[in-house]
Amino acid sequence: MNVQLNSVSDTRKSLVVTLDVTEVGAEHKAVVDEYTKLARIPGFRPGRAPSAMVAKRFGKEISEQFKQQVVSKAYRGALEEQKLEVLNVVDVAEGTIEAGTPATITVTVDVRPDFTLPDYHGLPTEVEPVDPTDAEVDAVIEGLRREGADFKVVERAAAKGDFVKLSYEGTVDGQPIATLVPDRQLYGKVPQTWEEVEGEQEGVIPGLGRQLAGLAPGGKQDVAITFPADFAAVPALAGKNATYAVEVQEVRERVLPALDEAFFKSQQSTDLASLKTSVGEKLKQQKEYQNRVAQRRQVTEALAAKVDFAVPDSLVESETQGVLRQFIEENMRRGIPAEQFEKDKQNLFAGAKQAAAARVKARLLLAKVAEAEKIEVVERDFDNYIYREAMQTRQQPEKLAKELAKDREALRAAQQAIIFDKAVDFLVSKATIKTIERKPSVTA
Repeated sequence: MNVQLNSVSDTRKSLVVTLDVTEVGAEHKAVVDEYTKLARIPGFRPGRAPSAMVAKRFGKEISEQFKQQVVSKAYRGALEEQKLEVLNVVDVAEGTIEAGTPATITVTVDVRPDFTLPDYHGLPTEVEPVDPTDAEVDAVIEGLRREGADFKVVERAAAKGDFVKLSYEGTVDGQPIATLVPDRQLYGKVPQTWEEVEGEQEGVIPGLGRQLAGLAPGGKQDVAITFPADFAAVPALAGKNATYAVEVQEVRERVLPALDEAFFKSQQSTDLASLKTSVGEKLKQQKEYQNRVAQRRQVTEALAAKVDFAVPDSLVESETQGVLRQFIEENMRRGIPAEQFEKDKQNLFAGAKQAAAARVKARLLLAKVAEAEKIEVVERDFDNYIYREAMQTRQQPEKLAKELAKDREALRAAQQAIIFDKAVDFLVSKATIKTIERKPSVTA
């Protein structure tokens, strides 16, 4: 066997493997002998039929298995000789594989990049204080009251915090929006809907809620709306100046529940002090979790910034598809139409590819950290992984474990995910921590 190694790039190699006539013939004979041993041909006891007859009777099957074995032998021999750490087989060019002639097989592979692992101890991380302020606790309690509020019909002009039932019809340059975007009537003409007056969350029509204060039931008004230039929900309206004819049908005032025994009981507390304690503990847990998430991201980014190396194209291509799929699913849930993705597909693909390359680089680094620190997967890791996945997918852990045991690729992916996870935890455990000034927080 002769192996020629060609370098396509830092992470892509081409292996040109040539087997001589004797080696090819030996593989063909081995396959024919195997079929002869197992074949059942009328008039002959198993294993007694002439090889020539067996080769003729099972010619197609023998040819396919013969080619597979020659390619497999060439690939295994090349890896053993060249000592490559293959991450992906990109292409296999078999050439002509026939008994009685040499065979040349070209295998293109992506290999693990060669780089020196930088110092990964003491990576810098920043966290925020975890003890909640009185204002944050009060904001959460106010949010709980808002969730349990009643809405009382009032015969007065709408004020901030009220909910208004209204109808509206929009135009752009005198043309009905319902005609401009017939498939998005919510932005054109609506006979009845609700809008919060000067609420924290934008409604369907951006800025509409900020212009309803002062309108009483039965009141009519033309409201000027300018859609953002990047209004992805309805691209045809992006940057447009619109006029909405609004008619108020009803005004409802938000009535918060009193801080009394009934309210405290609904929150599993006995009084205001115990409620504040409970809310404070939950806020602290949230902040601790947010700090952990932030630290995991920071150590991964800090390690990646310390070293530069090429990442395998095939891994980036595969990861890019996953990033794109995740992005599109998230934005479709937000109501962005599919046609918008088609218009922006070039920018979307470029952004997804960049994010994918960063992920692949991080995983290659984490794999090397795990190897250096002898981080392994133990039974408890698998138990925790299966439990988390079962919770997220709402499956029974036992069922998920059985499915995982049957799927070798899924099992391998789970092992890698656990290794990466433990490697990040290790980096965090060795990181330096700086507590930074608290950012303004609005929690409701």
